[in-house]
Amino acid sequence: SDKLLIAFFGGFFLGAGIGLSIRGGSVLDGTEILAIYSSRKTTLTVGDIILVLNIIIFSAAAYLMHIETALYAILTYLVASKTVDFVVHGIEEYTSVMIVSEKSNEIKDAIINKMGRGVTVLKGKSGFGKKGHRTFDVDVIFSVITRLELQKLKTEIAKIDPEAFVVENSVNDIKGGMIKKRPLEE
Repeated sequence: SDKLLIAFFGGFFLGAGIGLSIRGGSVLDGTEILAIYSSRKTTLTVGDIILVLNIIIFSAAAYLMHIETALYAILTYLVASKTVDFVVHGIEEYTSVMIVSEKSNEIKDAIINKMGRGVTVLKGKSGFGKKGHRTFDVDVIFSVITRLELQKLKTEIAKIDPEAFVVENSVNDIKGGMIKKRPLEE
């Protein structure tokens, strides 16, 4: 009879069901179809779009019916949207890493040999840094790793070159290369 627990766990199981349906290539209703299509055209996730659509629907319901029920329904879909994203995209969130270092060959070897990941080496020119304005050619290492591997990579870089310049970015979609194909890519 606890409405908060019902909203939370109901949202979790609803999101798991929707996520499994989407991963399997099917949908439950029109909001999922619209969410899948829109997520390919925007930076929003499927779960975020489902949440926005349902907030619009429940806001209209709040105006026509009781507001408390609509707020619990919004809470349910907030939990459901995060669960959908987790089920659809999985636990392996990817991060792209760019590393600028004078010891780029050693870092590249560590990524390939110790972590089993591929790298792309880009040719770059250094700019203004801690040691003043000097320009010299430098190799920029680019790699895509999982979120769970990020700390290991940081430790390896710190051992080799504590002064390395490292930039991390969250990755939404990957095609080709050594990374497995993600769901919803066709």
